[in-house]
Amino acid sequence: MEFLAQCNARKAKESNPACQVVVKRRTDDHPPQITVTFVNDVEEMFDTTATPAQDIRNMILEKGQMLETEQMFKEAGEKWPVVIPEEELSQSFSGTKKPKFD
Repeated sequence: MEFLAQCNARKAKESNPACQVVVKRRTDDHPPQITVTFVNDVEEMFDTTATPAQDIRNMILEKGQMLETEQMFKEAGEKWPVVIPEEELSQSFSGTKKPKFD
């Protein structure tokens, strides 16, 4: 119910007006869950008995950002996912610190 309240908040609706929320209440003993269908028709289910509403919201936002990035690369004619060669990961560039891997 907390997640539903967050989805129906004015700020959330204004930030994503195309988002549709469909509530299907169950009357059986099935544990509560949230199913999200993203713009690419991929569905993800979240177990709400063990995951706080804010964590679910954050996971959905991260997935949405990933989908937007993927779409941007594809529209630019770039391959997805982006594969960075191993040797480039260990290179240092001016203005950046070389990461330390233990």
